[in-house]
Amino acid sequence: MTINIKRQENTKIYKEKKMYTENQVKIAALAKALSHPVRVKIIEILAKRKTCVCGEIVDLLPLSQSTVSQHLKELKKAEIIKGEIDRPRICYCLNNITLLKAKKMFAKLFSECCD
Repeated sequence: MTINIKRQENTKIYKEKKMYTENQVKIAALAKALSHPVRVKIIEILAKRKTCVCGEIVDLLPLSQSTVSQHLKELKKAEIIKGEIDRPRICYCLNNITLLKAKKMFAKLFSECCD
C-alpha cells in the first residue's frame, strides 16, 4: 500500500511541477510495469492465447498464486491488462487500446533518439 501511495505522490509531483510531460510520465509508468520478466511472460501468454485467460496463468508459471497475483495487479494498474470477474475467478485479457498507445509512444521515443 505504501508503494502505491508513493507512486501516486511522485506522479502528482511530476505533473504539478511540470518537470516532465504527461507523455514522459506515461512512458515511465509503462516501462516500470514491464520491468519484470514475469510480467513480460504474462503478456506473452495472453498474446499467444488471443483470448481471456481465467486462472490458468498460475499453472503456467513456476510461482505461487500470491506472487502471480501481485504481478497481475501491477499490469492491471498500468492498464496493460484487463481483469473481468467470472466467479470464482478473474479472467485476464490484454488491453489492446493501451498496448497500441504504448507501441506508438515507444516507437516515437526510440525514433527520436536512435535514428
